[in-house]
Amino acid sequence: MRFRQFPGECPDTSHNPGPHISLYEDMSLTGTPFLYTTIVLSVVALILPLVLWSRMRGPRVLRAAARVLMLLFAQGTAVTLVFVLVNNQNNLYDNWADLLGTGDHVEQAADLGRDGTGGIAVTRLPKVEQSFRTAAGAGMRAAGGVRVTQLKGRVSGVNAEVYVWLPPQYDDPAYRHKKFPVVELLPGYPGSAKAWFGSLDAHQQLLPLMRSGQVAPFILVAPRTNLLAGVDTGCANIPGQVNADTWLSIDVPKMVTDNFRAQPAPQGWAVAGYSAGGHCAVKLAVAHPDRYRAAVSMSGYNDPIAERNSLAAQTPALRAANNPYLLLRKAAVPPRVALYLSGQPGDGYQAGLALQSIAKAPTTVRVVFLPRSAGGHTMALWRPQVDPVFRWLTLQMGQSRAEGRDGSVAGRDATPRSPSTGGSTHEALASGTASRAGAARRP
Repeated sequence: MRFRQFPGECPDTSHNPGPHISLYEDMSLTGTPFLYTTIVLSVVALILPLVLWSRMRGPRVLRAAARVLMLLFAQGTAVTLVFVLVNNQNNLYDNWADLLGTGDHVEQAADLGRDGTGGIAVTRLPKVEQSFRTAAGAGMRAAGGVRVTQLKGRVSGVNAEVYVWLPPQYDDPAYRHKKFPVVELLPGYPGSAKAWFGSLDAHQQLLPLMRSGQVAPFILVAPRTNLLAGVDTGCANIPGQVNADTWLSIDVPKMVTDNFRAQPAPQGWAVAGYSAGGHCAVKLAVAHPDRYRAAVSMSGYNDPIAERNSLAAQTPALRAANNPYLLLRKAAVPPRVALYLSGQPGDGYQAGLALQSIAKAPTTVRVVFLPRSAGGHTMALWRPQVDPVFRWLTLQMGQSRAEGRDGSVAGRDATPRSPSTGGSTHEALASGTASRAGAARRP
């Protein structure tokens, strides 16, 4: 299946169908057949000991060995089933390569310099028409459907999938000449690019709000962020390893503007994420105010060392270059960006306060306190925030035709009179003084 724009909207000069994406393999990690297989095996593993335990014949040693094997089989299938259910619920690993640590989506990682372009005039690159197909997985066909393409980044050297959802107004003839604002959606680590659609139900939550005009008709774009096996890129450019920053802030936006009626940067672009993705979102916006107008971080952090597998924490120089607190504090001119940070004590809240304490106009920072009773570092905490986050984005990005009434999860700011810091490590993380041992995050 292929999705195209209105005729004449995109005078493409080339075509990039990309390699075949194995989204429909029968026994994919997140597929229904594999889930049913694990359920059947778990049931069989439970029944076997009940039926055969007292009926086994032969030497005592062989009977004991057979019983141990049955118990191990039962435990193994039970653990596998629990893992599959948790993974499907939270979209942690997208495929077998992600799980086994064999996936590598970096074809080259040249030194692209401070601006991440390598001297390439991105606006002069020829437009490339991408081939899209309907994405597979939980929630991907809801709310009009999510489409996916395999994008070969011409600047970053990354080759990975990007998911796109279009607002209900996009195909309305009344909007055929309108360009739409865009929000890039970033998952945590580990995390699948499909998580915002599969676990957070972002498109299903936003569809009625967009139809009623309460939220602006954003194009939602979710690129892959797990680019190297077994490590978090920290959304950083690291010559010789990965150019994740350029992938997210240059290649992906270029693809979107080439193929869809998207507003230009920075006014029409925002980036949002949870956990490690929240860190990336704020870092990208602070580092590139010419590419993003706003950023959202849910339970994020400032210092890359908070994620023990982050490549951005390899050296003091990398760590400082990818810490939005330090970037904001050292900025010669305060960036014109709006930041929204939500979190609980010890899990994002202090990181937000740290940024708020040093922000100078035109930078704005909104911090939303979430009580511990709201839940932990899970999808259950972030899912209810989709509504207020996008209302806030509607206002911050000047989408005046939508109502965009602001609010927090509770309908208003829940900042306590005496904010709790019990159990927090993020004050140190914000200033860049935390140790790796003290920065361990809960799963």
